Amino acid sequence: MTYAETIDYLFTKLPMFSRIGAAAYKTDLTNTIALCGALDNPQTKFKSIHVAGTNGKGSVSHMLAAILQTAGYKTGLCTSPHLKDFRERIRINGEMVSEQFVIDFTERILPHIEAIQPSFFEITIAMAFEYFAQEKVDIAVIETGLGGRLDSTNVITPELSIITNIGFDHVQLLGDTLEKIAVEKAGIIKENIPVVIGEIQPETKEIFREVAVAKNAPISFASQKRQVSNWNWQHHQLVVEVADEHHTDHKTYHLDLPGIYQTKNILSVLEACSILHEKGWNTDEAIIQKALPHVKKMTGLHGRWEIVHTSPLVVLDVAHNEDGMRQLLQQIEMTEHHQLHIITGMVRDKDVEKVLKLLPKEALYYFTKAHIPRALTENELAEKALLAGIKGNSFENVNLAIKGAMEKAKPADLIVVCGSIFLVGEVNTSALPASPAHT
Repeated sequence: MTYAETIDYLFTKLPMFSRIGAAAYKTDLTNTIALCGALDNPQTKFKSIHVAGTNGKGSVSHMLAAILQTAGYKTGLCTSPHLKDFRERIRINGEMVSEQFVIDFTERILPHIEAIQPSFFEITIAMAFEYFAQEKVDIAVIETGLGGRLDSTNVITPELSIITNIGFDHVQLLGDTLEKIAVEKAGIIKENIPVVIGEIQPETKEIFREVAVAKNAPISFASQKRQVSNWNWQHHQLVVEVADEHHTDHKTYHLDLPGIYQTKNILSVLEACSILHEKGWNTDEAIIQKALPHVKKMTGLHGRWEIVHTSPLVVLDVAHNEDGMRQLLQQIEMTEHHQLHIITGMVRDKDVEKVLKLLPKEALYYFTKAHIPRALTENELAEKALLAGIKGNSFENVNLAIKGAMEKAKPADLIVVCGSIFLVGEVNTSALPASPAHT
């Protein structure tokens, strides 16, 4: 098979959650265990860090990978979904897995695919584990796909587990209360393995504590250990001042991920680094300071308040659930602009009505869709928006919507593309007119 044929096979022949939704979700780890067994359990052949959470897990994973790379470790990174290229999901020191490895692995595992009938995600995770084992990484940062307890990644025994936060997302699979969702996320907590909880929430704190105690897992609540005392933006970087409970002097960090929500994520990262340092990893202060201004360049992270055009300011953000949208709207409010233009497309198994109710009525709206079966059509979304008191125009794809917004926008305006990871992935930034861009 060629690479294109291999990718077509993976995308079209295997059940894929990002395309079809819940029908691709497996309710146990049987397939993953069988696949890994057929590969001689590659997940046991490298050290790892396991990251779960409703929002922030991607940013935390990329920041940790950048820090470990800066420290000189050969660092694997497994994240999902991808924006442009399948190979974004599997990286070592920021470099995507080779096309040839994807081809060879898929061809090699075809008999097992026939026998086991795995999902797309299960195959992807087995591929990542095999690649990291074959390439002898020092450590790999593994982001969960969905939930935790039943997620395909949950066959590793990591150095450290991290749960960034709990919010409402995938409620039809994970539960319709924060407590139920927390129980699923807490499924990544392992016997005797330390766990970092990013945000403290009254509904979930005791759930995590009880699971940790039952498994004799040392537990740290990141927002109790450190607090952000101040932050500002400088040259499209986020500058964060952090107060440590054990020190009177504050530390200042420069992040190339400028979203305000990174002020929460950095606390998880700093506590994770502290625990890793205690375990013998070189994640000291100088390494962290050196890595954080270069995360995007080192690990290939995109779509987190990503500025792709100035005058007007055009920003891409993968916010797609209620919590993520609240954080995005806070960022918009603090960004100087004249008229706000929102380009949005959503998938039908999200709580679309709750998200639409959050959106500001005074913005100009451009409704569109990602080209996946789960997507709401632009007209369906426009109808739901109308019920929430929001009017706008409909466009067949995101790039036509951006063109429409650019034609209408004045230089001091702000255009935000959001609502779906897959929508952001379809943005063709090269088609934007020239401007001083900051990416």
